[in-house]
Amino acid sequence: MNVENVKSQMRKGMLEYCIMLLLHREAAYASDIIQKLKEARLIVVEGTLYPLLTRLKNDELLSYEWVESNQGPPRKYYRLTEKGEAFLNELKHAWQELNDTVSHLTDTSATNTTPA
Repeated sequence: MNVENVKSQMRKGMLEYCIMLLLHREAAYASDIIQKLKEARLIVVEGTLYPLLTRLKNDELLSYEWVESNQGPPRKYYRLTEKGEAFLNELKHAWQELNDTVSHLTDTSATNTTPA
């Protein structure tokens, strides 16, 4: 089994949550989202981001507005909808449960040194 494949799947699973966390703070342009994810060491390309943003919009979790730009065409800024905020709260709860589980298992395996 290739550890890089597993790491990639873990990142993909977290991407939606991370994007929603960013948009909870403020509306953002797709390039800004990519940059903030890169700063957090979660590398994402436009070909991955745009379909996800479209799906979240179609699920009514995101909305967008066009904002005029001084540097070229208008930009599409995404923000969470009320439904998106509620969904994000559910994801936060799910993340906390998952984090608690992994922490428990990590702590248990660190203290259990008895060979099987």
